[in-house]
Amino acid sequence: MLEIYNSLTRFKETFTPLHEGHVGMYVCGPTVYGDAHLGHARPAITFDILYRYLQHLGYKVRYVRNITDVGHLEHDADEGEDKIAKKARLEQLEPMEVVQFYTNRYHRDMAALNVLPPSIEPHASGHIIEQIAFVQKILDKGYAYVSNGSVYMDVEKYAKDYPYGKLSGRNLNDIVTETRELDGQDEKKHSYDFALWKKAAPEHIMHWPSPWSEGFPGWHMECSTMGTKYLGERFDIHGGGLDLIFPHHEAEIAQSCAALGHETVHYWMHNNMITIAGKKMGKSYNNFITLEQFFSGDHPLLSKPFGPMVIRFFILQAHYRSTVDFSSEALEAAEKGLQRLQEAYTRLQKLQAGKETTVEVSSLRERCSEAMDDDLNTPFVIAALFDSTRAINTVHDGKGTISEADLKELKDVWQTFAIDILGLRLEEQGADGGKQKAFSGAIDLLLNIRLQAKQNKDWPTSDKIRNELTALGFQIKDTKDGFEWSI
Repeated sequence: MLEIYNSLTRFKETFTPLHEGHVGMYVCGPTVYGDAHLGHARPAITFDILYRYLQHLGYKVRYVRNITDVGHLEHDADEGEDKIAKKARLEQLEPMEVVQFYTNRYHRDMAALNVLPPSIEPHASGHIIEQIAFVQKILDKGYAYVSNGSVYMDVEKYAKDYPYGKLSGRNLNDIVTETRELDGQDEKKHSYDFALWKKAAPEHIMHWPSPWSEGFPGWHMECSTMGTKYLGERFDIHGGGLDLIFPHHEAEIAQSCAALGHETVHYWMHNNMITIAGKKMGKSYNNFITLEQFFSGDHPLLSKPFGPMVIRFFILQAHYRSTVDFSSEALEAAEKGLQRLQEAYTRLQKLQAGKETTVEVSSLRERCSEAMDDDLNTPFVIAALFDSTRAINTVHDGKGTISEADLKELKDVWQTFAIDILGLRLEEQGADGGKQKAFSGAIDLLLNIRLQAKQNKDWPTSDKIRNELTALGFQIKDTKDGFEWSI
């Protein structure tokens, strides 16, 4: 039986992997028929944090994140036109051409956000045989039926033997009330029965042979099949967006219990939504902003371009269970906060150790660890790092000292939590991380020339460099060790 739903509070105390030292984790990945948007970034970053933290704790993690390239339909999980096939038809491309194009772009965007690649990234289209076999198991157990070449889950029969709705808290009466009437409902015994296999219409581009018809698997089937294929019949963590709890994850539980006789997932985890003006951001609402638009600033709701690390930091400032409402002003505030961390990180690398420590740094590691153990509380980790910037700035300004041992510990804590776990690239400044190293090097070169001019008392050259950089929006600060700059 599944022991814990949506709870990893006191992480190290309550999380018990099914196999000592090893963790199996499955996360619902993208449907690749368009560019990734902010709503795609949140689950990717949320479970990237979990992946990083599990590895930090010493677990060997097998992280599986699927690519949906078959079964999402226009209206719901059972009816309408396949979104990838529709894109292929409109653009006169092969469906797998659409899949490859947007998969490549998704990988590019995830790399920009510093999201680590999963251990395995299976495609639904590459596991048709396994999905057919999984459907057959459910039929053999008597929890599904064939109707006009399609196969449907017999939810009412299943619910007599298993508690259908336990993840979402819904019962069959609620589901009957909420179910819309769609074309093809006459094939089903009940409106809440969902497709395990759909017979393809003549115009449907993507279809495969099966014992029941030439068709394609239902949307929910791919995750049940690929999760158990790569992680076993029982695995530790299954994650995804909050909107997937029903019907997708509820259907997965039903499929697994029907086919295998038991649940497969020990812990379910769900991140909350990104909203815009209080409404979920997503392709279905036509109110989304792609990551490419964030990076370029090419959208009417954006005041400027925002770099990948600003997007990552913006998402990490909120707990993954809470709603995040997008606005350009909120991103600008996140950018300023990230810049403060970047400046502190740069100063930390340049600090010189003294004989003793006169600033408070001793509790930083404990605070960050406690925050991560408390259900991945990234806002508290960020708050602790911000608190430590006071000590960094005090030592930097010559108003305090730090011993060699404490300086080494402080640097290690920042490396561990800011860089390794939160995944922030703090050496990068500005909106375009890809060109930042060359950009920073050019500014440093100019300011070193200015520094040399000052030493040679060449005041006209020194003033000209400072004044023109200031006019371009740079802030230049002379320090006892040389200079600092920011935008």
